[in-house]
Amino acid sequence: MRSILAFILIAISGPALAQDDLTELYTSLKPSVVTIMTRNADRLRGEIGSGVVVDLDGHIMTAAHVVQTADEIMVRFADGLVIPAAIVVSNTTADLALLQLSRIPKGLITATLGNSDNAIVGKRVFIIGAPFGLNHSLSAGYVSGRIDKEWLAGGELLQLLQTDAAVNQGNSGGPMFNSDGKVVGIVSSILSKSGGFEGIGFAVAINVAKKTLLGGPSFWTGFDAVFLGREFSTILNVPSGGGLLVQHVAENSMAGRAGLRAGTTVARLFNRDFMLGGDVILSIHGSSCSQPHDFSRIRQDLEQLRDGEPFVIEVLRAGKRIELTGVVDRAALRSL
Repeated sequence: MRSILAFILIAISGPALAQDDLTELYTSLKPSVVTIMTRNADRLRGEIGSGVVVDLDGHIMTAAHVVQTADEIMVRFADGLVIPAAIVVSNTTADLALLQLSRIPKGLITATLGNSDNAIVGKRVFIIGAPFGLNHSLSAGYVSGRIDKEWLAGGELLQLLQTDAAVNQGNSGGPMFNSDGKVVGIVSSILSKSGGFEGIGFAVAINVAKKTLLGGPSFWTGFDAVFLGREFSTILNVPSGGGLLVQHVAENSMAGRAGLRAGTTVARLFNRDFMLGGDVILSIHGSSCSQPHDFSRIRQDLEQLRDGEPFVIEVLRAGKRIELTGVVDRAALRSL
């Protein structure tokens, strides 16, 4: 009887232990994860972060704050190979950046990008990165929360995956994998009083990262903004009950050429910093910006326009509604 009971316990516990063992996944994914070393001419010491190879063309996803001010970017692979890289796309609002290797190493291994919509609370995740410069360290945990922020980057509302997997300085920009070994997030930040891990880390959802970094140039490439719900709209006297408070505008983008104005003054509201003084976008090409769900419709409408065709942005500026007219120019977008 005891032997039968022991057999049953082994049969029950065996698979669970096997599922908890990340050895094979870690070994197979480790070559796709890189350590990013940066140097700034104004500093004696550089920064260290992490990244993940996403295609055979040598593109690497990482966090924007790791590379944004770097004069030199070097990428170190698991086998010790070091290759220079340059920034292709950087979005500081989403804290995402895409790098391009200066040359493609032989036998380059890439990670598979998953679907972050499936990374729901309670799902197992693990992170590979370089905390405190300790290359290719692994930490594991669970998705402990999902946060939809008001920040608009690349036409997408920013989505963060909260995790209890250990995240420390140097992990920034590294991949968060699900139990199938697919990337579901790019590590962005921690909440800490001491500067070290205290139980909460965040990663930008990979679906946002894919559209922001790999979606190609679009109307949204030229600016970022904060979505104003009713509470913020009331404080800022926005009559429509919602809209997009413009933060930054690229001068040569379609939005910039149309005359969209960026914020001019930093203000702190609800313990967060915002750029005030810029336009509040009320509608784009006839579609209201008062609700987040309108953004996908706006994107579809703009993508159907051909080069040379006009579009209209209705904004609130200095208390007045005005219309800005721009022209679709995809060639200009590719130069941003």
